[in-house]
Amino acid sequence: MKIYNKYIAAIALSLVLASCKAPMATVIQDEVKNNIPENFTQNEQQDVNNNSGTTPWRQFFTDPNLVSLIETSLKNNQELMITLQEIEIAKSGVVAKKGKLSPTVKAGLGAGVEKVGRYTSTGAGDASTEIEPGREMPDPLGNFEGGLMANWEIDIWKKLRTEKEAAVAHYLSTVEGKNFVLSNLIEEVADNYYELLALDNQMDIIQQYIKLQTRALEIAKIQKQAAAATELAVKKFEAELAKSKATEYTIRQQITEKENQINALCGRYPQPIVRTKESFMSTIPQTVYTGIPSQLLANRPDIKQAELELKSAKLDVEAARKEFYPSLEISATLGLEAFKPSYLVKLPESIATSLVGELAGPLINKSAIKANFQTADAKQIQALYEYDKTILNAYLDISNLMSKVKNIDQYYQLKSQETQALDQSIDIANQLFKNSRADYLEVLLNQRDALDAKMELIEAKQKQLSTVVDIYKGLGGGWK
Repeated sequence: MKIYNKYIAAIALSLVLASCKAPMATVIQDEVKNNIPENFTQNEQQDVNNNSGTTPWRQFFTDPNLVSLIETSLKNNQELMITLQEIEIAKSGVVAKKGKLSPTVKAGLGAGVEKVGRYTSTGAGDASTEIEPGREMPDPLGNFEGGLMANWEIDIWKKLRTEKEAAVAHYLSTVEGKNFVLSNLIEEVADNYYELLALDNQMDIIQQYIKLQTRALEIAKIQKQAAAATELAVKKFEAELAKSKATEYTIRQQITEKENQINALCGRYPQPIVRTKESFMSTIPQTVYTGIPSQLLANRPDIKQAELELKSAKLDVEAARKEFYPSLEISATLGLEAFKPSYLVKLPESIATSLVGELAGPLINKSAIKANFQTADAKQIQALYEYDKTILNAYLDISNLMSKVKNIDQYYQLKSQETQALDQSIDIANQLFKNSRADYLEVLLNQRDALDAKMELIEAKQKQLSTVVDIYKGLGGGWK
C-alpha cells in the first residue's frame, strides 16, 4: 500500500511539473527610445532649462477672449466628457482585479427533497436507520440548509497581482489619454479662434476693396461720358465689383461655420463668439523654447500614454504565461443543515462544515491558453511599435514646426513689403487713370494684386500664430 501511494504521489508531482512548462515571451528592444537624438536640429543646440511645453496654458495664452473660450470648452466638450468616462471604466477594472486577490464569501439558503430507490445502498441504509429511538428516517427525505460559502484562489505565482498591475498601468494610460485630449482641445480652440480673427480681417479687406471698386466704377462711367474711356472699361469694373461682392458672401459663410465650429468645441449651441479683431495683425507670436528631444518623453501625454500601454501589455503577457502554472484554490463552508426545519436549531448536530484545497493545472489540450498567450505576446510587440511610432512622430513634428516658424516669419516679412508696395502702386495707378495716362487694365491688375497680397498677409499672420500654438502643443503643453 505504501508503494502504491508513492506511485500516486510521483504521478501527481510529474503532472504538476508538466503543467508548469510555459513558453517564453518575446524579448523586445526599444531602439527608437534608446537612440533619440540629443537635439532637434544638427546645427543648433537647445537649452535644456527652457521648455515652453511646461508652461501652463493660462500663462501661454494672453487673449482674454481666447482664455474664456478654452475654459468653456474644458467644462462642456463632449469628447472630453467621453474620455473621463473611459477613466472611470479603467478605474473599475483595477478594483475588479484587486478584488480577485481576496476571498469571496457568499451567504445562501437552500431547500430540497429527495426520493431514492428502496433497493439501493442509500435507500436500504435509510430504511434501517432510526433518527431517534422509535423514529425511522422520513421518506422522501427533505434537506434544508443555510450558511456561508467562501472561495479563495491563492496567488502562489503572483498571477493575480500581475493582472492588477496591468490594470493599474492601463488606468494610468487613460489618465494620460485625458491629458492628451485636453492638449488637443486647447490647440483646436486656439487655432480656430485665430482662423476666425483672420476671416474677420479678410472681411474688412474685401469690404474696403468693394468701396475702392465702386469709386473706380464711378470714375470709369464719368470718363466714358467724357469719351476718355470705353464701355468695355465700365463692364470690366462692374464685373470686378460683382466678383468682390460674391467673395464677401463666401467669407460671411466661412465666418458662420468657423463660429459654429468653435461653439461645437465649447459644447454649446450657436452663439456669437466674443473677439477683438482690430489687434490681430499687430499680435506678436509667443517665443517658443523647445528644450531637448528627451524631454518629450516626460512632457507629451500621448508618449506617456503609449509607454503605459506598453507596460500594461508586458504585464498581460506575464499574466498569460502564468496561466500554464497550476492554481491553488481553497473552498470552505459553514452553516446549518437538516432534513427538517425544526432540526436546524439543534446544535451542534445540525452544524455542517467543509474545507477543500485543490491544486490543478492544465495538462492536455492547452490550445486556448497558448492562443491567449500568443495574442498577449503579439499585443506587446504591437504596443512597442505604437510607442516607437509616437516618439518618432513627436520628434518629427517638432522638427518640422521649428522650421515652419522660421520660414513663416520670413514669408510674413516679405508679404508685408509686397503689400506696402502694391498699396502705393494702387494710388499711382488710380491717379494715372483719372488723368487718362493709364488704362483700366493696369488699375484692375494693381487692385487685384493688392487684394491678393493683403489676403495672403492675413493668412500668414494666422499661420504664424497657429504654428506657435501647434509647437506648444507638440512640446507637451496645454494640459497643465
